[in-house]
Amino acid sequence: MTARTIRFTLNGEAVSADVPNHWNVVELLQNRFGLNGARESCGQGLCGCCTVLVNGAAVSGCLYLAAFVDGAEVATVEQRASGTELDVVQEAFIARGAFQCGFCTPGFVLMARQLLDEKPDPTEDEIRHYLSGNLCRCAAYPEIIEAVKLAARMRNERSATAEKR
Repeated sequence: MTARTIRFTLNGEAVSADVPNHWNVVELLQNRFGLNGARESCGQGLCGCCTVLVNGAAVSGCLYLAAFVDGAEVATVEQRASGTELDVVQEAFIARGAFQCGFCTPGFVLMARQLLDEKPDPTEDEIRHYLSGNLCRCAAYPEIIEAVKLAARMRNERSATAEKR
């Protein structure tokens, strides 16, 4: 089995790992770093359960080879919490019950965060379009849409409060 050493930034921390050439990013995160937020479900890049951000862009971790993150910045859903503080998107998902089994939730959280970074006040149509590559087999879609709307309001309110200080 051929392996290579890769070096990259994972959730803000410089790391390195020896990985087999055939591993994808999900295998790297789970087997070398114990991060299980990104999960392989369909294995075809169709469901969004394996979503991670590489250099700020969402990729399907089940299709993206681990070797490709050499020199890159990788962000996972685990980065979004700070100690015991949750990210506003995570808070909103909890407040709106935007999950059932939770298997797809990490991918939705990352995509919602990326959407709100790009469009702080998205319309419902924009939310639906942006999240269209993520599948929820439990059909929590109405709650997910409401959670993203709430997260946008929460972020905007917190920004306004911070500006007043």
